[in-house]
Amino acid sequence: MPYNMYLSALLMAATCCSLVISYLCWKRRELPIAISYGLGVLAGAFYSFGYAFEIISGSLEHIRFWLRVEYIGIPFGTILWFIMVLQYTGRQSLVRTKFVILLLMVPLITFIAHHTNEWHHLFYTSMSLDYSEGFPLVILEKGPLYQLHVIYSYSFFVVGMGLMIQMFLKATSRMKKQIALMIIGSCGPYGFTLIYLSDFLQLSIDISAFGFLFSGIFFMWGIYQFNMLRLAPLVLQKVFASMQDAVMVFDLDNTLTSFNDSAKRVIEGIHYNWVGLPADQVFAKYPNLLEKMLQGPLQENKVQLARPADDRFYNIHISFIQDNRHKPAGKMLLLTDVTETVRTEERLQNNARQLQELNTFKDKMFSVVAHDIRDPLAVSLNLMELMEEELQDCGEQHNEIVFEMGQQIQKTYQLVESLLEWFQSQRGGMVFNPVVRNLAQTIRMNTQLLQVRSESKNIRILSEVAQETYVVADKEMLDLIVRNLLSNAIKFTEEGGVIRVRAEHADGKMKISVSDTGMGVPAEQADSLLQKNAFPVPSIGTAGERGVGLGLTLCREFVQLNGGHIWFDTASGQGSTFYFTLPLSEPAQDVDRRTAG
Repeated sequence: MPYNMYLSALLMAATCCSLVISYLCWKRRELPIAISYGLGVLAGAFYSFGYAFEIISGSLEHIRFWLRVEYIGIPFGTILWFIMVLQYTGRQSLVRTKFVILLLMVPLITFIAHHTNEWHHLFYTSMSLDYSEGFPLVILEKGPLYQLHVIYSYSFFVVGMGLMIQMFLKATSRMKKQIALMIIGSCGPYGFTLIYLSDFLQLSIDISAFGFLFSGIFFMWGIYQFNMLRLAPLVLQKVFASMQDAVMVFDLDNTLTSFNDSAKRVIEGIHYNWVGLPADQVFAKYPNLLEKMLQGPLQENKVQLARPADDRFYNIHISFIQDNRHKPAGKMLLLTDVTETVRTEERLQNNARQLQELNTFKDKMFSVVAHDIRDPLAVSLNLMELMEEELQDCGEQHNEIVFEMGQQIQKTYQLVESLLEWFQSQRGGMVFNPVVRNLAQTIRMNTQLLQVRSESKNIRILSEVAQETYVVADKEMLDLIVRNLLSNAIKFTEEGGVIRVRAEHADGKMKISVSDTGMGVPAEQADSLLQKNAFPVPSIGTAGERGVGLGLTLCREFVQLNGGHIWFDTASGQGSTFYFTLPLSEPAQDVDRRTAG
């Protein structure tokens, strides 16, 4: 039996192997490189299948038919191989529809020219048979379009090999083996074809098709390694598509092999052409993340990535990926966005801190109440005991004792009234609810509530606060602050005096002042007034008004809870001015910034 029959059987076996590989690639078609590699193998299958029947054909007509079958794949093999090289070397971004169409122009011309050669003879100028080997072999005289096809194919072969050699030189030692297999496998069809075209060995049989058998061995080995360490498996791709967490896969040399779409929202600028880059380039803007990646497996919570524009928090999980033999094959970095959880925890902590401050204030208030109630009640009890004893001894009138007892009871009543006002503002619990408030309206409303007292002393209250003045404060607390400061100003101002209320922007806040023309704060009280650990001191107003000194303590605490500060200026006999600050509303902050600029 002529040896061409054995060659045909060998080519048919190679064709079957190519078809199996193409089928496996079709099953993994969600991977871009699987598509290009599968189509390239399929193109080689057309070549080997057609050539298997060409070398056993008995007539020129049959040989022409099988040449047409071969040229279904031959024109497109190089371009499909070049696309695979682009994907393999991390240049996936270049594989776009317009670019691929441009690459296919010459292969399409080759395909059409070959199938219409009988009309123009530009691909083959002549075809004849040679029987020197004991069976017919076709002798082809190549035309200009055939030369174009060869030059075009080998040009892209040279460029593709250059890309892989460049990748080989830059790769780590672990990757060099895989790339070397890809380079050797790529040389198969082109090397065998070059030997045949050069007629160096003076072969009568075209050995180009056997180059696919040579390259298939190395490609299968190299692509297997490539898929294991350079591409995510199909199942992982499906998981990637549905995951909200950012996932990045690296090989053992810390080279990026894959990532999902969610990683694009976390790592600035990441793109598919980053595949193949080392971790120090991928995380150039994230030094702390690079440090953790190089450390190996770890789990760390609530980490910021140290990028100025990113104020989000992530849980970081780094683990090894194991192969079928349970040996480390790579690393997986998982970034879970926990910003909302952290923000919620911060709000809870702030609420807990605020609640603690309110509870501390409550305890302090109870201390104040105990201090203020204990003394007047004790005096009242002593006076009552004396009165009972003296009334038993004689039946005389005790106007002095009765008057003093009445004063003490009056002070106790005023204290209870202040406490009732406080508890009324905090009904239902210690609640702090800041809202945007119109300051001018608040002052006007509280001025009206004190109108009877101010008119009884013929005191004018003048508000110089602009109508559209807004602050952020708790409504009840702001009312109590304004009402207490106005009440104190009325209390310590002589008849016919004037009280002025002003407001102005200062250091990003609203500074409010309440000035009076009264007698001023006594020097012995000025040093301790508004101090944190000082107890309220009772005082008497210009018309004999009595108080327990609780109002300013409440004002100080409420101003601080609203994010402000309170202080005063005073001069004996010339009046006092009490100041406090409050946060501005957002529109007012914008105006303040424009004014400052």
